[in-house]
Amino acid sequence: MREALSDLIEVFGFRVQAFDSSESFLAVRTPGAYTCLVTDLNLSGESGVQLRQRLTALEPSLPVIIISAQDDPGARTVALSCGAFAYLTKPINDRVLLQHLTLALGQRTSPA
Repeated sequence: MREALSDLIEVFGFRVQAFDSSESFLAVRTPGAYTCLVTDLNLSGESGVQLRQRLTALEPSLPVIIISAQDDPGARTVALSCGAFAYLTKPINDRVLLQHLTLALGQRTSPA
C-alpha cells in the first residue's frame, strides 16, 4: 500500500519520500524539511494519531493526512481533534486525495 500511495502522489507531481515506520520518519525529520505527511492510522508501533500528537510539539504547522481502512466516526473524530488535516478512508479516491494534498500544501505555504 505504501508504494502504491507513493506512486500515486508522484503521479500528481509531488516529490515523495516513503518511510516504513513513524520512528524512521522521526529519525530523519528536520523542521521545515517536509511540507505534508500522509500516514496510515494503524502503524506498527505508534498509531498515526500518536504520530500527529508527537508532531504537534515538534512541528505543529506540518499538515498530516491520516488514512485508514476503518470508516469509524470515533476514529475520525479523534484524528481530527488531535490536529490531523484530514481523515480519508480506503480505498482512496484519487481526486479527494489530490484535493486534500493541494489544500494542505496551500495552508502550509500561505503567509501567517
